[in-house]
Amino acid sequence: MTRSEQDSQNFHAPIIRSLSPYDDAAIAEVIRLVSAQYGLTADKGYGVADKTLDSLSTVYQDDNAHYWVIEYQGKVCGGAGIAPLAGHPQICELQKMYFTPAIRGQGMAKALSAQAIEFAKMAGYSSVYLETTAVLVEALALYEKLGFTHCEHLGQTGHDACEIAMILHL
Repeated sequence: MTRSEQDSQNFHAPIIRSLSPYDDAAIAEVIRLVSAQYGLTADKGYGVADKTLDSLSTVYQDDNAHYWVIEYQGKVCGGAGIAPLAGHPQICELQKMYFTPAIRGQGMAKALSAQAIEFAKMAGYSSVYLETTAVLVEALALYEKLGFTHCEHLGQTGHDACEIAMILHL
């Protein structure tokens, strides 16, 4: 295989990489697009309403937090982050995991989740918490496959419309 054939082949494979400030607008657009597709509107308290949505790179700068994006064919098509859960020093939250239709069904959600969980372990967290909604059927199935179990809501995440809380003990 020639170098240009390898480059062409790699161009089409989705890659997971750390979020940079240059990605802020693109990942915010992905979150807005996917939220709209599922009817998750800002007025109901979903993640799309977060004031920091357009500047996520500033939110995930601490050593115990990280956000990754998935780039596919030169575009940001998804992402997810890990950040401390306020008031629970040993628990982190899996946050803002969204994927455009272009990369759904390719195993990227599972791969990104595994990377986030590994980061949580390395950062010393004892559990990973998340909040979601029943509309996100595919996400719920993934979380259950990964070993997350339903639990009581923890902390004040600001996502009042997310009726489902789940936790994974590491």
